Amino acid sequence: MFAELLRSKLAGISELSGVQIDLLGRHYGLLTRWNKVLNLTSVCELEEAVERHYCESIFVAAHLPPGDLSIADIGSGAGFPGFPIAVSRPDCQVTLIESHQRKAAFLKESSRQVANIRILSKRAEDVSETFDWAVSRAVRIRDIAGVLKKLAGKVELLTGEVHPSGLPGFAWQDPIRLPWGEHRYLWVGSNVSRETEA
Repeated sequence: MFAELLRSKLAGISELSGVQIDLLGRHYGLLTRWNKVLNLTSVCELEEAVERHYCESIFVAAHLPPGDLSIADIGSGAGFPGFPIAVSRPDCQVTLIESHQRKAAFLKESSRQVANIRILSKRAEDVSETFDWAVSRAVRIRDIAGVLKKLAGKVELLTGEVHPSGLPGFAWQDPIRLPWGEHRYLWVGSNVSRETEA
C-alpha cells in the first residue's frame, strides 16, 4: 500500500527505484512503531504521512541541483526532509542534525542501510563544519536564522509561511507551491553575505 501510494503521488515529480521505495517503506514502518513510545510525529495516518513526510521531502530533493552535494538537515526529527533526500539522491552526502537524543537514536536505527546518511546528535549551533546546502522543515525560521548563515551558502525550506521572514542576508527565489495540500511552499535561498565574501 505504501509503495503504490508513494508512486501515484510522485507521478511526474520523481521516479524512484524499487530499492528506494523499499527503504522509504521500511522507514515508515519503523516510524509508526517507534512513534508509539516516542513522539516523533503527529502525522502517522498512511496517506497524510506519505504526502507530508515522504513526497514533500522528495520534492525538496528534486529541486536540488545535480551533482555530489553535502546537505545538512537542521532539526531532522524523524528524518524529514533529510532521510528521503538521501534515499532519492544517493550521490549526495546527507547529515541529519538532531539534538534530541532519543530522536537521534531513531535516526541511527532507521538509517543503517543508507550509506550516504550520517547522524549528528547535537544542536545545530554547535556544528562547526559547513555544507553546500541546508534544508529544514517544521522548524520556526527565526530559531534557525543564525545557524543557516553559518552552515551553508544555499538553503531550501519547507514552510507553510508565505515568506521566510526573519532571515536577512538571504536572496530568495519565488516560492514554489507544493502539489499536495494548501499553503505549503518550498523556499530556495542563497546566503548573500557568504557569496559577497567569496
